[in-house]
Amino acid sequence: MNRIPRTLASALSTILLLAGCSTDHAKSPGANSPFAPSEVGSAAASMALAAPAFPTSAGGWVSGLSNPYLAFRAGSVFNYRAVTPEGTETTLIEVTNDTKTIQGVVTTVVHDRVSLNGSLIEDTFDWYAQDTDGNVWYFGEDSKQIQNGVVIGTVGSWEAGVNGAVAGIVMLADPKVGVKYQQEFAAGVAEDMARVQSLNRAVQVPAGSFDDCVQTIEWSPLDKGARETKFYKSGVGQVLTLEDKGNIRDELMTIQP
Repeated sequence: MNRIPRTLASALSTILLLAGCSTDHAKSPGANSPFAPSEVGSAAASMALAAPAFPTSAGGWVSGLSNPYLAFRAGSVFNYRAVTPEGTETTLIEVTNDTKTIQGVVTTVVHDRVSLNGSLIEDTFDWYAQDTDGNVWYFGEDSKQIQNGVVIGTVGSWEAGVNGAVAGIVMLADPKVGVKYQQEFAAGVAEDMARVQSLNRAVQVPAGSFDDCVQTIEWSPLDKGARETKFYKSGVGQVLTLEDKGNIRDELMTIQP
């Protein structure tokens, strides 16, 4: 689900270049991207906007994914496209019928493939599960970076419960402006955070025009200065990601079936 931290991608690129190879350059949002929102001031407000707690019982989980802001129906394939300085990047996200049990929780396997100018550069299997309240949790990913058909790295891979890694929230059941949540935590590998910024943004992409979209901002202490702004439409899913001060638009093109 989440891409390679930009700093790690740059380091990997440098190593390959020194070895006489070439690779794609990771997208790098500019220094003037929005800063992570400040903490809520009062204790009462902080409690009111607290992120949901991780369910500790087997009965705290449901089968499959039904959160409307992700719209991860089994069999669905989301097609995204972004024009970057390196070329045209396309992403296919397929919600499979496969499952993987992690820490006793049956997660749904989502297959994420990224191509640059038609060549596969990243192949990832993400693991998600939904609690009884409707929050969707991210349990990790098996990610491979690919060049000329050859796997050259597994940067960003992690699994909840392994080496202290902890599952995080990827989508709230009831988004509220100001709620901040950890999306993933594997120390030094994956530490993404997010906060809800708006509930009523209008977005236009090739897949259509959408009102009342939830807008979030994402950041990571592993890649300071990088920001992503994402927009989700209930019943449709993620429709747009903005990077590099909005100069890079990763847009929803189609959803199948």
